[in-house]
Amino acid sequence: MAHTFLLQPGRWTIQGSWLERHGLPINVKGMTLVAWNRDNWFTMATKLIFPGSDRPDISLQYKGRLHEGERQYTFLVQHSILGQIEGEGWIGLDTIVQRYWVISDRHRRSGFETMHRNSDVTYSLSSGVMAGHFLTSTMEAKLELQPLNN
Repeated sequence: MAHTFLLQPGRWTIQGSWLERHGLPINVKGMTLVAWNRDNWFTMATKLIFPGSDRPDISLQYKGRLHEGERQYTFLVQHSILGQIEGEGWIGLDTIVQRYWVISDRHRRSGFETMHRNSDVTYSLSSGVMAGHFLTSTMEAKLELQPLNN
């Protein structure tokens, strides 16, 4: 079973919970679109919403490159709250791990994402954002591939 998230074009739904320091978990939902071009460049657009909460939506626009035959990649992100981000990803047998850092950020914010493949159409996502050495938020969610005809 090969990875379907990120490595193949697709539309994924996101559903889970978001937790901030000193807060209670809140529901998070969203969508991620993944596209590839012929030169091994990928783009990914993600939007997260927080139903029933006054927390603002989060939008992310990724652009990255995976060299053919490699298991590591680099990417740039425009994040609606954090600003410009650089990062790297590693593709394991069952897991994709991404680490990123906010460019020119006086708060020294960074983060990570781990997507564990459960099946060809579902992944478990765990992520966290840090300021310096402290976690400021985490998210746990299920990613589910949507059929192309919907």
